[in-house]
Amino acid sequence: MTFASDPPPRIAAPETSAVKRRLAAQYVREARDRLTSTSGSPAFDYELLRHYAQNRLSASPVILLLVGTVGVLASVWTGAGAAGAWTAAVLVIHAVIIAKCRQFLEQPAETSSRRWRLRFILLDLFYGLAWMFILIHPVGADERSAMFMLFVMLLIVAVSSMLASSLPMAVLAATFPVTAAIALDFMLQNNVRNYILAAMAVAVQGYFTLLAYRLKSTTLATLQARAEKDALIGELEHSKAISDEARRRAEAANIAKSRFLAQMSHELRTPLNAILGFSEVMNAEVFGAHSVPVYKEYSADIHSSGVHLLGLINEILDLSRIEAGRYELNEEAISLIAVVEDCHHLLKLRATNRGITLHEEFEIGLPRLWADERALRQVCLNLLSNAIKFTPQGGEIWLKVGWTAAGGQFMSVKDTGPGIPEEEIPIVLASFGQGSNSIKSAEQGAGLGLPIAKSLVDLHGGTFALTSKLRIGTEVMVTFPPERVVAAMPPLPDASPRVAPENENEAAESTRDERRKLLRRTLFRVGT
Repeated sequence: MTFASDPPPRIAAPETSAVKRRLAAQYVREARDRLTSTSGSPAFDYELLRHYAQNRLSASPVILLLVGTVGVLASVWTGAGAAGAWTAAVLVIHAVIIAKCRQFLEQPAETSSRRWRLRFILLDLFYGLAWMFILIHPVGADERSAMFMLFVMLLIVAVSSMLASSLPMAVLAATFPVTAAIALDFMLQNNVRNYILAAMAVAVQGYFTLLAYRLKSTTLATLQARAEKDALIGELEHSKAISDEARRRAEAANIAKSRFLAQMSHELRTPLNAILGFSEVMNAEVFGAHSVPVYKEYSADIHSSGVHLLGLINEILDLSRIEAGRYELNEEAISLIAVVEDCHHLLKLRATNRGITLHEEFEIGLPRLWADERALRQVCLNLLSNAIKFTPQGGEIWLKVGWTAAGGQFMSVKDTGPGIPEEEIPIVLASFGQGSNSIKSAEQGAGLGLPIAKSLVDLHGGTFALTSKLRIGTEVMVTFPPERVVAAMPPLPDASPRVAPENENEAAESTRDERRKLLRRTLFRVGT
């Protein structure tokens, strides 16, 4: 609501006015370019003139042959003297055009395009006038020469339209005098046949003029496409330079981060060893009981905090090595069930203290797996620790190990916790990512357990799938490909032929050697 005493509202339009002024100036500049340029864009005027000059130079031998041929044939009705003079005049004009074209191509791109365009038009006009004199029907000449004159006119108009298509005014200057002379000459013959030939000459002139303009449009479109391509290439090179610089900085930052973590791990672990060792000694009262009982609780808190800090440092270093591609797997044939059972025993006491029941569902007779035992142990401990952390008292956790449908092996950890919202699953799988339940929990972590587990599974070529439903629970399934399943080879059949008794020892020794070699090669089969 506005009152009479209120000041009038301010009109905040300076920025809008400035924008309008810039747009108006741009429109005026574009309109001026369209009016002063034959192509509608001054940037392409020079390129069109270059195209004209290059065409003239490349077609110079053809023009010389054409002038010589027409001069010889024209001597039949004009005489050798007149035909020779005309041929010399046309060749001089052609030489001047070629010289000017060479001079233009040697000029820098900043030269005046308008001045050169006018020069080329005038030269083509002289060129057309020269052809006009040789094609005018001479008095008393044979009427059969009319067809020759029409043919030469068509040839001149066609050649000039092709060569000067990037400069349509030059096409008109070179062809209009010839067409006008031929049409007028036919009309002066005063018969229907010549009237038709005159009309054909005018129609041909119109057709080739339209063709010249169409060719110019095509040439201009080609130049515009080339300019856009060059601009795009420039932008791509600029973007590539920016991306290369960004990649170089990222690599430098990654190297600096790796050096920092390596140095800090050494600097932090050295005092942590002393803190953990002395706090454990104090908590165990190795050198005597504390005079104040609360000191024992303090030493226990110090030791647990040090253990937590050491675990956090190890997780950060592991994640850093994985992201840098420097984590090396120490692969061997291991039992996945044995690894999961060990992790179960390690964390069983913690689950019991929280009132959580752990269930095991293992398939019997699973073969060994070709993998890094330490990495798989860390994956299982991270998944099981998360499940125990977020499962409420009285909940249940299922540990499953078995075959996959494709012939691989899987490990599954399923709990009855609060679950993870679907939109938060990518967050918890990212480095240092924490969901809303983790933030509300009293046992907040660093958000590295799941990312490290997923990265270690990826290093083994496996898959990491996390599914969760709110107020129902979460399940994480890790699968390993069939190529990592190690199966024992079946016994070799005894297909050796019977040998003579005197050669039995030698044959038995040879058979044993062959079997040893074959067993060494095929003791275990690892699918590849």
